[in-house]
Amino acid sequence: MNFWDERFAGPGYKYGTEPNTFLRAQAARLAPASRVLVPGDGEGRNGVWLARQGHAVTSVDASAVGLDKARALAAAAGVPLTTVLADLADWAPEALAWDAVVLVYTHVPSAIRTGAHQRLAAGLAPGGWLILEAFHPEQLRHHSGGPKDPDMLCTPQQLDADFAGLLAPVLSWHGETTLDEGPGHQGLAHVTRWVGQRPL
Repeated sequence: MNFWDERFAGPGYKYGTEPNTFLRAQAARLAPASRVLVPGDGEGRNGVWLARQGHAVTSVDASAVGLDKARALAAAAGVPLTTVLADLADWAPEALAWDAVVLVYTHVPSAIRTGAHQRLAAGLAPGGWLILEAFHPEQLRHHSGGPKDPDMLCTPQQLDADFAGLLAPVLSWHGETTLDEGPGHQGLAHVTRWVGQRPL
């Protein structure tokens, strides 16, 4: 059983069942019935919420336990959700196929991150959006969640570099926010937020 299978194996939903606040705010950018890819969707809170908004959603995660819970959450909400068990270290989406990619606290080592981000960006159709929230290195001063390894955290400047030449940055920011996302994310946090668009 991998780290995330163990984390998701407990009762309830580790990060709650409500969507990420930043995603909720940014989702107005998406056209109706968009094809949305949600890598690292875990137990499905963000993918299911997007499906409830009428989008065609595919949730990708390396945890079979998390995806089981995501499917259960989708069934309870009465919405379709496609799930893919995959590791972002070597997985690539279909090219030019997606209207949006949503990355919410999808933390991977820096040796993997740039390649994974570039593969995901290449999956966007022209005009498609990438919406990302992650923990910033300053999060190490807080106790509200996230990896304790600074190599797993990212700055806006690193994301600008990851997506350079692929996406036009619309928002590249870091700062403090207060999280209320299940037992896993609670309290003051320092986050990185990044939004980019695939040129037409």
